[in-house]
Amino acid sequence: MEPLNALVSVANFMLVPALAYGSQLALGALGITLIYSILRFAHFAHGDTMALGTAAVIGGTWFLQAQGIGIQPLPTALLALPFGILVMIGYLLTVDRMVYRYYRRVKAKPMIFVMASLGVMFVTNGITRLFMGVGETRFEDGGRFLFTVREFREWTGLAEGLALRSAQALTIITALVVMMVLFWFLNRTRAGKSMRAYSDNEDLALLSGINPERVVMITWIITAILLVLAGTLYGLDKGFRPFNYFQLLLPMFAAAILGGLGSPIGAIVGAYVVAFAEMGITYAWRRVFTYLMPEGLEPTSMMQLLPVDYKFAVTFAILVIVLLFRPTGIFKGKVL
Repeated sequence: MEPLNALVSVANFMLVPALAYGSQLALGALGITLIYSILRFAHFAHGDTMALGTAAVIGGTWFLQAQGIGIQPLPTALLALPFGILVMIGYLLTVDRMVYRYYRRVKAKPMIFVMASLGVMFVTNGITRLFMGVGETRFEDGGRFLFTVREFREWTGLAEGLALRSAQALTIITALVVMMVLFWFLNRTRAGKSMRAYSDNEDLALLSGINPERVVMITWIITAILLVLAGTLYGLDKGFRPFNYFQLLLPMFAAAILGGLGSPIGAIVGAYVVAFAEMGITYAWRRVFTYLMPEGLEPTSMMQLLPVDYKFAVTFAILVIVLLFRPTGIFKGKVL
């Protein structure tokens, strides 16, 4: 029974949270790699546009709640997702028309696009803070748990318990479905094949009659959907605070670069590697090894390599190592 208790403890405090967190990062990293593949620049406004899209969902959630509309036991935010997606599509297409389109026409260097995206980042952050403030906002409602620690213990008779929160299960299932739909779209539809062709060889794609502005528009629409889904699922899981979404920029970029920029499957794999690395290195393993070690040899320290506050240091270390030794990433994408 002791090894089972150790496994349940790891699952409850590390594996399940890391799987949910990795799913959220994967959706965000997919947006980054799509933008880099099609528009050929690093979109540094990614985290803050995610925050703005989530803020729109929260506003829609509050409106629905005020009208007494809900879908218990699921979160009301699911009903507000279409509103948030429409807001984000409108915002990103407007930003593209007002900012990025000009630089595409003059064939500006990628660094110019990066600097422009930094400006968009600050403006977007200001808009989000204007409407939502800087404090934490909880908008999760409905049933909080699919099953609790107490229920798990009663079912299994184990000393350790496992709880599965609704937001975690919803995140994992939604991410899986979205990834499957995205890969189907990119590989099976005419628009998706046009995007892949444009990404592989822009000049040849133009000679083939592919409309570049249509490809760009579809890219922003898909990115908007991914951003709103990732941001809303993250907010349901951990609460909404604008600064937290800015911080997500580092692990999302690390995931995309680790997997290989331009590779959707690489972004997904990189996201889970980053998530499990963050959670595993900052997890206190004492409880687990107490179950596994013989009596009298139990560890006395927390067996925690780094405090939780340093989890982004883990991501930064991964990013530096990848850029130094394998800049093309696991799946040999494009070099940043």
